[in-house]
Amino acid sequence: MENMGSQTNISFQTKQVETFTNITIKGILGLLMDNIDGGEDKREVISLGIGDPTAHSCFHTTDAAKEAVVESLLLDKFNGYSPSSGLPVARKAIANYLSRDLPYDLSPEDVYVTSGCTQAIEIAVSILAKPNSNILLPRPGFPTYLLCAAFRNVEVRYYDLLPQNNWQVDLKAIEDLADQNTIGIVVINPGNPCGNVYSYDHLEKIAETAKKVKTLIIADEVYGHLAFGENPFISMGLFSSITPILTLGSLSKRWLIPGWRLGWFVINDPNCIFKSPKIVERIKKYCDIGGGPATFIQAAVPKIIESTKEDFFRNTLKMLKKNSDICYEKIQEISCINCPYRSQGSMVLMVKLNLTLLKDISDDIDFCFKLAKEESVLLLPGTAVGLKNWLRITFAVEPSFLEEGLSRLKSFCLRHSNTKIIN
Repeated sequence: MENMGSQTNISFQTKQVETFTNITIKGILGLLMDNIDGGEDKREVISLGIGDPTAHSCFHTTDAAKEAVVESLLLDKFNGYSPSSGLPVARKAIANYLSRDLPYDLSPEDVYVTSGCTQAIEIAVSILAKPNSNILLPRPGFPTYLLCAAFRNVEVRYYDLLPQNNWQVDLKAIEDLADQNTIGIVVINPGNPCGNVYSYDHLEKIAETAKKVKTLIIADEVYGHLAFGENPFISMGLFSSITPILTLGSLSKRWLIPGWRLGWFVINDPNCIFKSPKIVERIKKYCDIGGGPATFIQAAVPKIIESTKEDFFRNTLKMLKKNSDICYEKIQEISCINCPYRSQGSMVLMVKLNLTLLKDISDDIDFCFKLAKEESVLLLPGTAVGLKNWLRITFAVEPSFLEEGLSRLKSFCLRHSNTKIIN
C-alpha cells in the first residue's frame, strides 16, 4: 500500500478500511504497518495494537509449560492424530481446571479441545446457526464473532457496553433485541477490547436476562483470571443453573502461549437444558471437520496446568497492572484522548478521541494511519471493534516500550492539535 502523501490517497485508504470489521485484527494492523514511512530517520515500530505479549521479554511462559511440551514430544507417543474432540487426558485436565471455579464438577465429555479460542468461537456459532437466526454481540467487541456469524448467515444484533458504567452490559438493550430466533448472547469477560471485569452481581443479572429472553450465553473467557482491579474474575459457568453457558477459553493469555493454539469449547449445563445426544453428535461432527491442536501439545496440558506455580500468575498480573497504570496516567496528559475507565483486566483498554481538538484528522481510521506514518506507532482504530472514533490500546509490552509509544502518541496529538479551540 502506498504512503498517504495526498488527500486522494487518504480518502481511498479510508474507504478501503471502513470495512475493518470484515477482516482480522492482524490484517488491519498489517494495513497500518504498510503505511509506515521508511525514511532515513526511521524509528523502531511500536505496536500497541495486537495482544501478543510474547514479543517482549517481560512476558514469557513458565518453564513448567516448556518442559511439559518437550517431555511429551520426546516420549514419541504423540506424533499421530488425536481424537477429534481432543486427547482424553487433555479433556480431563481442562475439565478439572475449570471446575475449580464452579460449584459442580465438569465432565471431560463436556470439554472439546480446539485450535485456540478462535476455533471455539467458530464451533459455537456454527452449531447454533439455523435459518433466520440472530446472535447478540457486544459493542465494542471482538470482531471474529461477526466474521463467523456472517459466514453462517446468522444476523448480528449489537447491544452496547456502557463506558459510563465501567463497560457494563446494557441489559435493557438485550431484552429489546432478543426474539424467538436469537441463538445466543456473547459475553466477553475479562473484556476485550475494554479491559472490564464484571462483578458477581452483574454476571448474575446477565444470566437472568438471558433466561428471560429464553436463550443461552456464549462466555468468552480467553482472558480468564487476568484480573488485577477491584473485581476478581468470576466464571460465567457459575450461573449455568440459570441458563446454559457455552464457555470458550484457552491457555493462550494466562500462560502466555498464544502460538501453541490450545483452546476449548465447554458445555456448562448441569440441568441438561441444552445438552442432548443430538447436540453432542453435531459438535463431534464439526470437530471431525476442523481438527484440533497438535497432539503433543494436547498431551502436555495436564502437566502445564498442574506444574505451573502461582508465582508465575502473580508476576504476570503485577506487570499488567503496572502497565495499565502507566497507560492510564500517560493518557491523562493528552488532551484529545479520554480514558473513561481504567483497565481492570485482560491486556487492553479503550480510549475516546475528541476530534474537535484535532486538525486534519477526520476519524479514528485516519488518526491511526497518520500516527503509523508519522510516529511508527500502531494502535487499533475503534471502528475495527465496533466503536467509531475510539482507539484500542494493548499494554502487554515492555514498560519502556509502552512509555515510548505513548510519548510518541502525545507528540502526534500536539502536532495535530487544533490550537484555535485549545486557546
